[in-house]
Amino acid sequence: MRTRAVIATTLAAVVVFGASTGAGVIADGTPLALLRLPLDGALATVVVTALPWRRVRAVVAAIAGLLLLLTLLSAALDRGFREEVGARFNVITGWPELADGFGVLRDSAGSAAAIGVLAALLAASAAAVVAVTLSLLRLGRVLRLVRQGAVLIGTSSLAAVWAIVALVGAQVVPGLPVAAADSVDTVVSRSDQAAATERSQAEFQASGASDSYADTPTSQLLTGLRGKDVIVAFIESYGQVAVQGTSFSKGVDSVLKAGEKQLAADGYSDQSAWLDSPTYGGVSWLAHSTLQTGQWIDSQQRYDEVTSGSRFTLSDAFGRAGWRTVSDVPSDAAPWPVGSSFYHYDTQLNSQNVGYAGPRFSYARIPDQYTWNWFDQHELRPAHKPLFAEIDFDSSHTPWTPLPHLVPWNELGDGSIYDVQPGEGLPPSVVWQSPQHVQQLYGQSVQYTLSSLFQFVHRSTDPNLALVVLGDHQPNAEVSGHSSNHVVPISIISKDPSVFHAISAWHWQPGMLPSPDAPLWRMSAFRNRFLDAFDG
Repeated sequence: MRTRAVIATTLAAVVVFGASTGAGVIADGTPLALLRLPLDGALATVVVTALPWRRVRAVVAAIAGLLLLLTLLSAALDRGFREEVGARFNVITGWPELADGFGVLRDSAGSAAAIGVLAALLAASAAAVVAVTLSLLRLGRVLRLVRQGAVLIGTSSLAAVWAIVALVGAQVVPGLPVAAADSVDTVVSRSDQAAATERSQAEFQASGASDSYADTPTSQLLTGLRGKDVIVAFIESYGQVAVQGTSFSKGVDSVLKAGEKQLAADGYSDQSAWLDSPTYGGVSWLAHSTLQTGQWIDSQQRYDEVTSGSRFTLSDAFGRAGWRTVSDVPSDAAPWPVGSSFYHYDTQLNSQNVGYAGPRFSYARIPDQYTWNWFDQHELRPAHKPLFAEIDFDSSHTPWTPLPHLVPWNELGDGSIYDVQPGEGLPPSVVWQSPQHVQQLYGQSVQYTLSSLFQFVHRSTDPNLALVVLGDHQPNAEVSGHSSNHVVPISIISKDPSVFHAISAWHWQPGMLPSPDAPLWRMSAFRNRFLDAFDG
Protein backbone atom coordinates (compact mmCIF):
# COMPACT_ATOMS: atom_id res chain seq x y z
CA MET A 1 0.00 0.00 0.00
CA ARG A 2 2.83 2.36 0.91
CA THR A 3 4.61 1.53 -2.34
CA ARG A 4 1.52 2.50 -4.32
CA ALA A 5 1.30 5.78 -2.44
CA VAL A 6 4.94 6.56 -3.20
CA ILE A 7 4.42 5.75 -6.88
CA ALA A 8 1.25 7.87 -7.03
CA THR A 9 2.99 10.82 -5.38
CA THR A 10 6.01 10.48 -7.66
CA LEU A 11 3.77 10.40 -10.73
CA ALA A 12 1.91 13.47 -9.47
CA ALA A 13 5.20 15.34 -9.08
CA VAL A 14 6.28 14.27 -12.58
CA VAL A 15 2.98 15.46 -14.08
CA VAL A 16 3.16 18.87 -12.42
CA PHE A 17 6.85 19.27 -13.24
CA GLY A 18 6.30 18.16 -16.84
CA ALA A 19 3.35 20.50 -17.32
CA SER A 20 5.40 23.37 -15.89
CA THR A 21 8.43 22.82 -18.12
CA GLY A 22 6.78 21.27 -21.17
CA ALA A 23 6.27 24.60 -22.94
CA GLY A 24 10.03 24.94 -23.25
CA VAL A 25 10.31 21.45 -24.71
CA ILE A 26 7.60 22.26 -27.26
CA ALA A 27 8.97 25.69 -28.14
CA ASP A 28 12.63 24.73 -28.50
CA GLY A 29 12.25 21.10 -29.45
CA THR A 30 14.83 19.98 -26.89
CA PRO A 31 14.34 17.73 -23.84
CA LEU A 32 16.99 19.87 -22.11
CA ALA A 33 14.12 22.23 -21.33
CA LEU A 34 13.15 19.75 -18.63
CA LEU A 35 16.36 20.65 -16.75
CA ARG A 36 14.80 23.81 -15.34
CA LEU A 37 13.29 25.03 -12.09
CA PRO A 38 9.61 25.82 -12.74
CA LEU A 39 8.21 28.58 -10.56
CA ASP A 40 4.58 28.22 -11.62
CA GLY A 41 4.23 24.52 -10.82
CA ALA A 42 5.94 24.95 -7.45
CA LEU A 43 3.83 28.00 -6.62
CA ALA A 44 0.61 26.19 -7.52
CA THR A 45 1.61 23.28 -5.30
CA VAL A 46 2.36 25.57 -2.35
CA VAL A 47 -0.94 27.45 -2.72
CA VAL A 48 -2.98 24.25 -2.93
CA THR A 49 -1.15 22.90 0.12
CA ALA A 50 -1.75 26.04 2.17
CA LEU A 51 -5.48 26.41 1.50
CA PRO A 52 -7.58 24.97 4.35
CA TRP A 53 -10.80 24.56 2.35
CA ARG A 54 -11.14 21.42 0.26
CA ARG A 55 -13.46 22.82 -2.39
CA VAL A 56 -11.35 25.93 -2.81
CA ARG A 57 -8.27 23.73 -3.18
CA ALA A 58 -10.02 21.82 -5.96
CA VAL A 59 -11.00 25.02 -7.77
CA VAL A 60 -7.50 26.50 -7.47
CA ALA A 61 -5.93 23.24 -8.67
CA ALA A 62 -8.26 23.17 -11.67
CA ILE A 63 -7.46 26.81 -12.51
CA ALA A 64 -3.75 26.07 -12.26
CA GLY A 65 -4.20 23.02 -14.48
CA LEU A 66 -6.05 25.11 -17.05
CA LEU A 67 -3.39 27.84 -16.96
CA LEU A 68 -0.60 25.32 -17.47
CA LEU A 69 -2.55 23.75 -20.33
CA LEU A 70 -3.00 27.15 -21.98
CA THR A 71 0.74 27.72 -21.62
CA LEU A 72 1.45 24.42 -23.37
CA LEU A 73 -1.09 25.17 -26.10
CA SER A 74 0.40 28.63 -26.60
CA ALA A 75 3.84 27.10 -27.11
CA ALA A 76 2.41 24.47 -29.46
CA LEU A 77 0.58 27.10 -31.53
CA ASP A 78 3.72 29.21 -31.74
CA ARG A 79 5.78 26.29 -32.93
CA GLY A 80 3.14 25.15 -35.41
CA PHE A 81 2.74 28.65 -36.85
CA ARG A 82 6.50 29.10 -37.10
CA GLU A 83 6.71 25.82 -39.01
CA GLU A 84 3.87 26.72 -41.35
CA VAL A 85 3.79 30.50 -41.71
CA GLY A 86 7.11 31.63 -40.24
CA ALA A 87 5.71 33.66 -37.32
CA ARG A 88 4.30 33.24 -33.82
CA PHE A 89 0.62 32.67 -33.37
CA ASN A 90 -1.05 36.03 -32.83
CA VAL A 91 -3.78 36.02 -30.20
CA ILE A 92 -5.48 38.99 -31.88
CA THR A 93 -5.29 38.11 -35.57
CA GLY A 94 -4.42 34.42 -35.70
CA TRP A 95 -7.75 32.70 -35.02
CA PRO A 96 -9.08 32.82 -38.60
CA GLU A 97 -5.75 31.45 -39.84
CA LEU A 98 -6.06 28.60 -37.36
CA ALA A 99 -9.49 27.80 -38.79
CA ASP A 100 -8.08 27.98 -42.31
CA GLY A 101 -5.33 25.55 -41.31
CA PHE A 102 -8.00 23.10 -40.21
CA GLY A 103 -9.63 23.59 -43.62
CA VAL A 104 -6.38 22.72 -45.39
CA LEU A 105 -6.05 19.60 -43.22
CA ARG A 106 -9.62 18.62 -44.08
CA ASP A 107 -9.04 19.18 -47.80
CA SER A 108 -5.75 17.27 -47.78
CA ALA A 109 -6.51 14.35 -45.44
CA GLY A 110 -10.30 14.21 -45.57
CA SER A 111 -13.03 15.34 -43.18
CA ALA A 112 -12.95 12.18 -41.06
CA ALA A 113 -9.21 12.44 -40.42
CA ALA A 114 -9.42 16.17 -39.67
CA ILE A 115 -12.29 15.70 -37.22
CA GLY A 116 -10.43 12.80 -35.65
CA VAL A 117 -7.35 14.96 -35.09
CA LEU A 118 -9.48 17.73 -33.57
CA ALA A 119 -11.30 15.28 -31.29
CA ALA A 120 -8.00 13.76 -30.17
CA LEU A 121 -6.61 17.21 -29.34
CA LEU A 122 -9.69 18.12 -27.32
CA ALA A 123 -9.62 14.82 -25.45
CA ALA A 124 -5.90 15.16 -24.73
CA SER A 125 -6.40 18.73 -23.48
CA ALA A 126 -9.19 17.70 -21.13
CA ALA A 127 -7.13 14.77 -19.87
CA ALA A 128 -4.16 17.07 -19.24
CA VAL A 129 -6.22 19.48 -17.13
CA VAL A 130 -7.66 16.59 -15.10
CA ALA A 131 -4.22 15.02 -14.63
CA VAL A 132 -2.63 18.27 -13.42
CA THR A 133 -5.58 19.04 -11.13
CA LEU A 134 -5.50 15.61 -9.48
CA SER A 135 -1.71 15.73 -9.23
CA LEU A 136 -1.74 19.10 -7.47
CA LEU A 137 -4.38 17.86 -5.03
CA ARG A 138 -2.32 14.72 -4.39
CA LEU A 139 0.84 16.72 -3.70
CA GLY A 140 -1.13 19.07 -1.45
CA ARG A 141 -2.45 16.17 0.63
CA VAL A 142 1.01 14.68 1.02
CA LEU A 143 2.67 17.98 1.95
CA ARG A 144 0.00 18.75 4.54
CA LEU A 145 1.10 15.59 6.36
CA VAL A 146 4.62 16.97 6.61
CA ARG A 147 5.54 19.28 9.48
CA GLN A 148 4.83 22.91 8.59
CA GLY A 149 8.34 23.94 9.55
CA ALA A 150 9.86 21.49 7.08
CA VAL A 151 7.51 22.63 4.31
CA LEU A 152 8.36 26.26 5.03
CA ILE A 153 12.08 25.58 4.97
CA GLY A 154 11.79 23.60 1.74
CA THR A 155 9.66 26.26 0.06
CA SER A 156 11.97 29.08 1.15
CA SER A 157 15.04 27.19 -0.03
CA LEU A 158 13.48 26.49 -3.41
CA ALA A 159 12.45 30.14 -3.78
CA ALA A 160 15.95 31.32 -2.87
CA VAL A 161 17.60 28.97 -5.36
CA TRP A 162 15.14 30.04 -8.08
CA ALA A 163 15.81 33.73 -7.39
CA ILE A 164 19.59 33.29 -7.45
CA VAL A 165 19.48 31.31 -10.69
CA ALA A 166 17.20 33.94 -12.22
CA LEU A 167 19.48 36.80 -11.14
CA VAL A 168 22.63 35.24 -12.61
CA GLY A 169 20.76 34.44 -15.82
CA ALA A 170 21.76 30.79 -15.97
CA GLN A 171 20.56 29.06 -19.13
CA VAL A 172 20.14 25.42 -20.09
CA VAL A 173 20.69 26.35 -23.73
CA PRO A 174 20.84 29.87 -25.24
CA GLY A 175 17.47 31.55 -24.79
CA LEU A 176 16.19 28.96 -22.31
CA PRO A 177 16.70 30.10 -18.67
CA VAL A 178 17.04 27.58 -15.87
CA ALA A 179 14.67 29.67 -13.74
CA ALA A 180 11.41 28.95 -15.54
CA ALA A 181 8.08 30.71 -15.22
CA ASP A 182 6.48 29.73 -18.50
CA SER A 183 2.90 30.61 -17.63
CA VAL A 184 3.91 34.06 -16.36
CA ASP A 185 6.07 34.61 -19.44
CA THR A 186 3.16 33.57 -21.65
CA VAL A 187 0.76 36.05 -20.06
CA VAL A 188 3.29 38.89 -20.33
CA SER A 189 4.36 38.12 -23.91
CA ARG A 190 0.79 37.70 -25.12
CA SER A 191 -0.18 41.01 -23.51
CA ASP A 192 2.76 42.72 -25.22
CA GLN A 193 1.84 41.06 -28.50
CA ALA A 194 -1.76 42.24 -28.28
CA ALA A 195 -0.68 45.82 -27.58
CA ALA A 196 1.83 45.78 -30.46
CA THR A 197 -0.82 44.38 -32.80
CA GLU A 198 -3.24 47.15 -31.91
CA ARG A 199 -0.56 49.79 -32.57
CA SER A 200 0.37 48.17 -35.87
CA GLN A 201 -3.26 48.01 -36.91
CA ALA A 202 -3.72 51.71 -36.21
CA GLU A 203 -0.67 52.52 -38.36
CA PHE A 204 -2.01 50.29 -41.13
CA GLN A 205 -5.38 52.03 -41.11
CA ALA A 206 -3.69 55.42 -41.31
CA SER A 207 -1.51 54.33 -44.25
CA GLY A 208 -4.55 53.28 -46.28
CA ALA A 209 -6.66 56.33 -45.55
CA SER A 210 -5.82 57.95 -48.91
CA ASP A 211 -4.87 56.52 -52.30
CA SER A 212 -4.02 58.90 -55.13
CA TYR A 213 -3.98 56.08 -57.68
CA ALA A 214 -7.73 55.70 -57.32
CA ASP A 215 -8.12 59.21 -58.77
CA THR A 216 -6.25 58.49 -62.02
CA PRO A 217 -8.45 59.47 -64.99
CA THR A 218 -9.74 56.47 -66.91
CA SER A 219 -8.16 57.77 -70.12
CA GLN A 220 -4.73 57.53 -68.48
CA LEU A 221 -5.10 54.11 -66.88
CA LEU A 222 -2.79 51.38 -68.19
CA THR A 223 -2.35 52.94 -71.62
CA GLY A 224 0.92 51.06 -72.02
CA LEU A 225 -0.94 47.75 -71.98
CA ARG A 226 -3.93 48.59 -74.16
CA GLY A 227 -4.94 45.60 -76.27
CA LYS A 228 -2.95 43.15 -74.16
CA ASP A 229 -4.31 40.07 -72.41
CA VAL A 230 -2.69 40.41 -69.00
CA ILE A 231 -2.53 37.35 -66.75
CA VAL A 232 -1.24 37.41 -63.19
CA ALA A 233 -0.31 33.78 -62.53
CA PHE A 234 0.21 32.99 -58.84
CA ILE A 235 2.16 29.76 -58.41
CA GLU A 236 1.43 28.19 -55.04
CA SER A 237 4.44 27.91 -52.67
CA TYR A 238 6.85 29.07 -55.40
CA GLY A 239 9.56 30.54 -53.18
CA GLN A 240 13.23 31.36 -53.46
CA VAL A 241 14.14 27.92 -52.10
CA ALA A 242 12.61 26.42 -55.25
CA VAL A 243 15.24 28.03 -57.44
CA GLN A 244 18.33 28.61 -55.30
CA GLY A 245 20.59 26.68 -52.99
CA THR A 246 18.57 23.56 -52.18
CA SER A 247 18.68 19.89 -53.04
CA PHE A 248 15.63 20.28 -55.26
CA SER A 249 16.38 23.65 -56.92
CA LYS A 250 18.59 22.13 -59.61
CA GLY A 251 15.62 20.34 -61.18
CA VAL A 252 13.46 23.48 -61.03
CA ASP A 253 16.26 25.58 -62.53
CA SER A 254 16.57 23.13 -65.42
CA VAL A 255 12.87 23.61 -66.20
CA LEU A 256 13.27 27.40 -66.00
CA LYS A 257 16.28 27.44 -68.32
CA ALA A 258 14.58 25.15 -70.83
CA GLY A 259 11.52 27.39 -70.61
CA GLU A 260 13.63 30.48 -71.31
CA LYS A 261 14.97 28.90 -74.49
CA GLN A 262 11.49 27.93 -75.64
CA LEU A 263 10.15 31.40 -74.91
CA ALA A 264 12.96 33.00 -76.90
CA ALA A 265 12.38 30.62 -79.81
CA ASP A 266 8.69 31.61 -79.78
CA GLY A 267 9.52 35.33 -79.84
CA TYR A 268 8.98 36.13 -76.16
CA SER A 269 11.18 38.11 -73.81
CA ASP A 270 11.22 37.72 -70.05
CA GLN A 271 12.61 39.56 -67.05
CA SER A 272 12.68 38.58 -63.39
CA ALA A 273 13.30 39.85 -59.87
CA TRP A 274 12.27 39.09 -56.28
CA LEU A 275 9.38 40.10 -54.06
CA ASP A 276 9.14 39.90 -50.27
CA SER A 277 5.83 38.24 -49.44
CA PRO A 278 3.73 39.18 -46.40
CA THR A 279 3.08 35.51 -45.67
CA TYR A 280 5.00 32.25 -45.45
CA GLY A 281 4.00 28.64 -45.80
CA GLY A 282 0.32 29.38 -46.45
CA VAL A 283 -2.53 31.91 -46.27
CA SER A 284 -1.98 32.73 -49.94
CA TRP A 285 -4.77 35.29 -50.17
CA LEU A 286 -2.71 37.67 -48.06
CA ALA A 287 -0.13 37.75 -50.87
CA HIS A 288 -2.80 38.09 -53.57
CA SER A 289 -4.42 41.05 -51.83
CA THR A 290 -1.06 42.67 -51.04
CA LEU A 291 -0.06 42.58 -54.71
CA GLN A 292 -3.41 43.92 -55.85
CA THR A 293 -3.90 46.69 -53.28
CA GLY A 294 -0.41 47.98 -52.63
CA GLN A 295 -0.92 47.51 -48.89
CA TRP A 296 1.04 45.19 -46.61
CA ILE A 297 -1.63 42.63 -45.66
CA ASP A 298 0.02 40.16 -43.31
CA SER A 299 -2.94 38.97 -41.23
CA GLN A 300 -6.51 37.85 -41.68
CA GLN A 301 -7.62 40.87 -39.67
CA ARG A 302 -6.03 43.22 -42.18
CA TYR A 303 -7.40 41.20 -45.07
CA ASP A 304 -10.93 41.37 -43.72
CA GLU A 305 -10.63 45.08 -43.08
CA VAL A 306 -9.26 45.92 -46.54
CA THR A 307 -11.62 43.68 -48.49
CA SER A 308 -14.63 45.15 -46.70
CA GLY A 309 -13.63 48.59 -48.00
CA SER A 310 -13.06 50.17 -51.40
CA ARG A 311 -9.28 50.11 -51.86
CA PHE A 312 -8.27 50.55 -55.53
CA THR A 313 -6.96 47.22 -56.87
CA LEU A 314 -5.20 46.18 -60.06
CA SER A 315 -8.39 44.44 -61.16
CA ASP A 316 -10.26 47.71 -60.57
CA ALA A 317 -7.73 49.57 -62.70
CA PHE A 318 -8.04 47.13 -65.59
CA GLY A 319 -11.82 46.98 -65.31
CA ARG A 320 -12.17 50.75 -65.27
CA ALA A 321 -9.85 51.01 -68.29
CA GLY A 322 -12.03 48.68 -70.36
CA TRP A 323 -10.60 45.21 -69.82
CA ARG A 324 -12.85 42.27 -68.99
CA THR A 325 -11.66 40.98 -65.62
CA VAL A 326 -11.52 37.32 -64.63
CA SER A 327 -10.50 35.39 -61.54
CA ASP A 328 -9.76 31.68 -61.65
CA VAL A 329 -9.45 29.99 -58.26
CA PRO A 330 -9.42 26.21 -58.86
CA SER A 331 -9.26 25.48 -55.13
CA ASP A 332 -12.68 27.05 -54.57
CA ALA A 333 -15.82 24.93 -54.76
CA ALA A 334 -18.29 27.70 -53.94
CA PRO A 335 -18.91 31.33 -54.90
CA TRP A 336 -16.33 33.81 -53.61
CA PRO A 337 -18.16 36.94 -52.38
CA VAL A 338 -14.99 39.05 -52.10
CA GLY A 339 -14.31 38.48 -55.80
CA SER A 340 -17.45 40.46 -56.61
CA SER A 341 -17.75 42.90 -53.72
CA PHE A 342 -14.10 43.97 -53.54
CA TYR A 343 -12.17 42.90 -56.65
CA HIS A 344 -15.19 43.46 -58.93
CA TYR A 345 -14.34 40.63 -61.33
CA ASP A 346 -16.65 40.31 -64.31
CA THR A 347 -16.20 36.52 -64.35
CA GLN A 348 -15.27 34.18 -61.51
CA LEU A 349 -14.09 30.66 -62.25
CA ASN A 350 -13.67 27.86 -59.74
CA SER A 351 -13.59 24.08 -59.64
CA GLN A 352 -17.33 23.86 -60.28
CA ASN A 353 -17.70 25.84 -63.51
CA VAL A 354 -14.78 24.83 -65.71
CA GLY A 355 -16.06 21.45 -66.85
CA TYR A 356 -13.62 19.40 -64.80
CA ALA A 357 -14.74 15.83 -64.13
CA GLY A 358 -11.42 14.34 -63.07
CA PRO A 359 -10.09 13.45 -59.60
CA ARG A 360 -8.59 15.83 -57.07
CA PHE A 361 -4.96 15.58 -56.03
CA SER A 362 -5.10 15.99 -52.26
CA TYR A 363 -5.58 19.75 -51.71
CA ALA A 364 -5.47 20.64 -55.42
CA ARG A 365 -8.88 20.09 -56.97
CA ILE A 366 -7.71 20.63 -60.56
CA PRO A 367 -4.28 20.02 -62.15
CA ASP A 368 -2.57 23.17 -63.43
CA GLN A 369 -2.32 21.89 -67.00
CA TYR A 370 -6.10 21.54 -67.14
CA THR A 371 -6.53 25.05 -65.71
CA TRP A 372 -4.34 26.54 -68.45
CA ASN A 373 -6.02 24.52 -71.18
CA TRP A 374 -9.56 25.44 -70.16
CA PHE A 375 -8.65 29.10 -69.82
CA ASP A 376 -7.01 29.11 -73.25
CA GLN A 377 -9.98 27.44 -74.94
CA HIS A 378 -12.75 29.45 -73.27
CA GLU A 379 -11.37 32.81 -72.14
CA LEU A 380 -8.75 33.43 -74.83
CA ARG A 381 -10.82 32.46 -77.83
CA PRO A 382 -10.19 34.43 -81.05
CA ALA A 383 -11.75 37.91 -81.23
CA HIS A 384 -12.26 38.11 -77.46
CA LYS A 385 -12.23 41.42 -75.62
CA PRO A 386 -8.88 42.20 -73.93
CA LEU A 387 -8.87 40.66 -70.49
CA PHE A 388 -7.10 40.87 -67.20
CA ALA A 389 -7.02 37.68 -65.14
CA GLU A 390 -5.60 36.48 -61.86
CA ILE A 391 -5.20 32.70 -61.91
CA ASP A 392 -4.10 30.59 -58.94
CA PHE A 393 -2.15 27.41 -59.66
CA ASP A 394 -2.51 24.89 -56.85
CA SER A 395 -0.67 21.75 -57.96
CA SER A 396 2.35 22.90 -55.94
CA HIS A 397 0.28 23.27 -52.76
CA THR A 398 1.15 21.23 -49.69
CA PRO A 399 1.10 18.24 -49.08
CA TRP A 400 2.64 17.72 -52.58
CA THR A 401 1.32 14.22 -52.95
CA PRO A 402 -0.14 12.68 -54.99
CA LEU A 403 1.02 14.80 -57.94
CA PRO A 404 -0.36 14.99 -61.47
CA HIS A 405 1.91 14.60 -64.46
CA LEU A 406 1.66 16.13 -67.90
CA VAL A 407 -0.57 14.48 -70.48
CA PRO A 408 -1.09 15.26 -74.19
CA TRP A 409 -2.99 18.54 -74.39
CA ASN A 410 -5.39 17.28 -77.03
CA GLU A 411 -6.42 14.44 -74.69
CA LEU A 412 -7.29 16.56 -71.64
CA GLY A 413 -11.02 16.60 -72.37
CA ASP A 414 -13.00 16.90 -69.13
CA GLY A 415 -10.07 15.73 -67.01
CA SER A 416 -11.10 12.08 -66.82
CA ILE A 417 -7.68 11.21 -68.23
CA TYR A 418 -6.32 11.93 -64.74
CA ASP A 419 -8.46 9.25 -63.06
CA VAL A 420 -5.60 6.79 -62.56
CA GLN A 421 -2.94 9.30 -61.54
CA PRO A 422 -3.80 9.88 -57.84
CA GLY A 423 -3.45 6.17 -57.17
CA GLU A 424 0.08 6.24 -58.54
CA GLY A 425 1.28 8.50 -55.72
CA LEU A 426 1.84 7.89 -52.03
CA PRO A 427 -0.56 9.27 -49.41
CA PRO A 428 0.59 12.26 -47.33
CA SER A 429 0.73 10.13 -44.17
CA VAL A 430 3.53 8.09 -45.75
CA VAL A 431 5.42 10.88 -47.52
CA TRP A 432 5.51 13.20 -44.52
CA GLN A 433 7.47 10.70 -42.45
CA SER A 434 10.55 11.77 -44.43
CA PRO A 435 11.50 15.47 -44.80
CA GLN A 436 13.75 14.56 -47.74
CA HIS A 437 10.85 12.90 -49.52
CA VAL A 438 8.62 15.93 -48.88
CA GLN A 439 11.28 18.25 -50.32
CA GLN A 440 11.76 16.04 -53.36
CA LEU A 441 8.04 16.02 -54.13
CA TYR A 442 7.78 19.77 -53.55
CA GLY A 443 10.47 20.29 -56.19
CA GLN A 444 8.65 17.97 -58.58
CA SER A 445 5.39 19.85 -58.04
CA VAL A 446 7.01 23.17 -58.98
CA GLN A 447 8.62 21.57 -62.03
CA TYR A 448 5.20 20.32 -63.11
CA THR A 449 3.56 23.72 -62.63
CA LEU A 450 6.30 25.58 -64.52
CA SER A 451 6.28 23.00 -67.31
CA SER A 452 2.52 23.50 -67.65
CA LEU A 453 3.07 27.26 -67.88
CA PHE A 454 5.76 27.03 -70.56
CA GLN A 455 3.79 24.55 -72.63
CA PHE A 456 0.70 26.77 -72.44
CA VAL A 457 2.67 29.80 -73.66
CA HIS A 458 4.29 27.75 -76.42
CA ARG A 459 0.91 26.51 -77.64
CA SER A 460 -0.87 29.86 -77.32
CA THR A 461 -1.89 31.65 -80.52
CA ASP A 462 -2.64 34.88 -78.65
CA PRO A 463 -0.22 37.55 -79.97
CA ASN A 464 -1.15 39.97 -77.18
CA LEU A 465 -0.30 37.76 -74.22
CA ALA A 466 1.49 39.38 -71.28
CA LEU A 467 2.07 37.41 -68.10
CA VAL A 468 3.14 38.29 -64.58
CA VAL A 469 4.27 35.00 -63.03
CA LEU A 470 5.12 34.90 -59.34
CA GLY A 471 5.04 32.88 -56.16
CA ASP A 472 2.68 33.66 -53.34
CA HIS A 473 5.01 32.57 -50.54
CA GLN A 474 7.81 30.21 -49.58
CA PRO A 475 6.82 26.62 -48.73
CA ASN A 476 6.61 25.74 -45.05
CA ALA A 477 9.62 25.11 -42.83
CA GLU A 478 9.63 21.38 -43.62
CA VAL A 479 10.85 22.43 -47.07
CA SER A 480 12.25 25.94 -46.63
CA GLY A 481 14.09 25.40 -43.35
CA HIS A 482 13.61 27.22 -40.06
CA SER A 483 15.65 30.31 -40.99
CA SER A 484 14.12 30.96 -44.38
CA ASN A 485 13.04 34.37 -45.64
CA HIS A 486 9.76 35.37 -47.32
CA VAL A 487 11.26 35.94 -50.78
CA VAL A 488 9.53 34.72 -53.97
CA PRO A 489 10.46 35.00 -57.67
CA ILE A 490 8.50 37.20 -60.07
CA SER A 491 8.77 37.29 -63.87
CA ILE A 492 7.15 39.21 -66.72
CA ILE A 493 6.71 37.52 -70.11
CA SER A 494 5.66 39.27 -73.33
CA LYS A 495 6.43 39.50 -77.04
CA ASP A 496 6.06 43.28 -77.07
CA PRO A 497 9.32 45.23 -76.51
CA SER A 498 7.31 48.24 -75.31
CA VAL A 499 6.34 46.28 -72.20
CA PHE A 500 9.98 45.97 -71.18
CA HIS A 501 10.77 49.54 -72.22
CA ALA A 502 8.06 50.68 -69.78
CA ILE A 503 9.72 48.82 -66.91
CA SER A 504 13.34 49.56 -67.82
CA ALA A 505 13.73 51.69 -64.68
CA TRP A 506 13.02 48.61 -62.59
CA HIS A 507 16.36 47.06 -63.63
CA TRP A 508 14.98 43.55 -63.57
CA GLN A 509 17.21 40.81 -64.95
CA PRO A 510 16.67 39.01 -68.28
CA GLY A 511 15.35 35.45 -68.04
CA MET A 512 13.11 33.47 -65.72
CA LEU A 513 15.74 32.81 -63.05
CA PRO A 514 16.77 35.92 -61.07
CA SER A 515 20.22 35.91 -59.51
CA PRO A 516 20.64 36.49 -55.76
CA ASP A 517 21.44 40.17 -56.38
CA ALA A 518 18.38 40.85 -58.56
CA PRO A 519 16.11 43.68 -57.33
CA LEU A 520 14.04 42.84 -54.26
CA TRP A 521 10.83 44.74 -53.51
CA ARG A 522 8.19 44.40 -50.90
CA MET A 523 5.18 42.79 -52.56
CA SER A 524 3.11 45.79 -51.52
CA ALA A 525 5.27 48.01 -53.76
CA PHE A 526 4.26 46.20 -56.95
CA ARG A 527 0.84 47.80 -57.53
CA ASN A 528 2.12 51.37 -57.46
CA ARG A 529 5.20 50.67 -59.57
CA PHE A 530 3.14 48.71 -62.08
CA LEU A 531 0.63 51.53 -62.44
CA ASP A 532 3.42 54.13 -62.62
CA ALA A 533 5.04 52.17 -65.45
CA PHE A 534 1.97 51.58 -67.60
CA ASP A 535 -0.36 54.51 -66.87
CA GLY A 536 -0.24 57.20 -69.58
